[in-house]
Amino acid sequence: MTRFRPGDEVYGDVCDMDGAFAEYVCVPDRQMEHKPTNLTFEQAAAVPMAGCTALLGLREVGRVTAGQQVLINGASGGVGTFAVQIAKAFGAKVTAVCSTRNIELVRSLGADRVLDYTREDFARDGQRYDMVFDLVANRSLADLRRALTPSGVVVLSGGGVSRNGRPHVTGPMGLTIKAQVASRFVRHRLVTLSGMSPTAELLADLRELIESGQVLPAIDRTFPLAQVPEAIRYLEVEHARAKVVITV
Repeated sequence: MTRFRPGDEVYGDVCDMDGAFAEYVCVPDRQMEHKPTNLTFEQAAAVPMAGCTALLGLREVGRVTAGQQVLINGASGGVGTFAVQIAKAFGAKVTAVCSTRNIELVRSLGADRVLDYTREDFARDGQRYDMVFDLVANRSLADLRRALTPSGVVVLSGGGVSRNGRPHVTGPMGLTIKAQVASRFVRHRLVTLSGMSPTAELLADLRELIESGQVLPAIDRTFPLAQVPEAIRYLEVEHARAKVVITV
């Protein structure tokens, strides 16, 4: 190892190593990067997977540029809270979709327009977007495409909850399959993000955005290591928003 020295503060991802609910973990250096200097370890722990997913979806897949219209469906979730900020950092005009209780949170992240999905339907309000970043998988592919400009792109990632809050019958897998089939016959780009892992390069780019003050992790709650079961229960039952962090 040549990139790090003893005592360096680092952050990274261990999703393919059974997680990090532990006091110590051994990780390949290719999955680590120097921690943003303006974040605590607890804040930094909230960044890698969600932040890299948002960055990859917006930059590499969505190819978002300044002035474009971007809609983020599921803006109050872990990936969504990063996506709103990153899209704004790229100069996009951001419309964020969330529930009533999360409107102020999402607005505080810099969204230009916030839609309450219990009262407004982004697929039928006449607005068209260069990119729809769907993080919920609660709308049909036809609805997502209806919200696009002629050259727009749909990026799918995660989800599986219906509009009434119950698990979706087919979930993201069904939507993914439909997108793969339909993409051969329609002019829109329909792309699914799956199986991605944070890389040192993505983590370094995120660090720059964070240290510049353009992006910060939004944390809902923290739990001590001894309360991991309670933290998981909170995620599954209490409709957690943003990120939940385990402290050691």
